[in-house]
Amino acid sequence: MVVDATISMVVDLCYRGRMTMTAPTEQGTCCTPIARDHLSASQAEGLARSLKALADPARLRLLSIVAASDAQEACVCDLTEPLDIGQSTVSHHLKVLTDAGFLTRSKRGTWAYYKLVPGALDAVSRTLISG
Repeated sequence: MVVDATISMVVDLCYRGRMTMTAPTEQGTCCTPIARDHLSASQAEGLARSLKALADPARLRLLSIVAASDAQEACVCDLTEPLDIGQSTVSHHLKVLTDAGFLTRSKRGTWAYYKLVPGALDAVSRTLISG
């Protein structure tokens, strides 16, 4: 039956993440697109830079360590041991995350402290969802 095939296709789209389920409307649709609009070229380039910065397991771990630290801030001296990599490599990853706008850096004496930028990760998810 055509109606069953259409319902099946809509449910399939919803389950594949291309649409989200909503209550039926007067027009009879039951799904709305996840993204309200397509990305512009500049939005796509910015998002790609952000995702590239996040697409490394060490950087994701660094972000999670900083986020879980007191006041969402950590000294570089405390970040080398948990990752079991050298300080120069950790510093490189922190620079990439700072340049991408996920962390801020402040120097206190001889040590650098990194703090999570409020809302930076939310901005990536909002761009993915709303376009």
